[in-house]
Amino acid sequence: MTKADLIEEVSRLAELTRKDSEIIVETIFDSVVRSLRSGDKIEIRGFGSFRTRQRKPRVGRNPKTGARVEVPAKKIPYFKPSKELKDVINHGKPAEAATSAPAAEGPST
Repeated sequence: MTKADLIEEVSRLAELTRKDSEIIVETIFDSVVRSLRSGDKIEIRGFGSFRTRQRKPRVGRNPKTGARVEVPAKKIPYFKPSKELKDVINHGKPAEAATSAPAAEGPST
């Protein structure tokens, strides 16, 4: 799915104009990027979480010449899917254990 496909899907499901859907999708992506740049973690329940990881500096090799290349330290974005997302992908339905578990009772006094 491309960003254009996502905009079209939002437009169709929310019955919005394509322009309004584009603004919504762009705003969400911009918010995620801004949060990651500032070092914040983004957690979307039932979907997953985004965060950054720090990579250490290292020595790499130019594949064409074999010359050594210093690769500087950098942050990389990382996505960790939620258990619910993994279950939907693998089994076609969300985890029922969380929804069918009895509610915990508080201590009796």
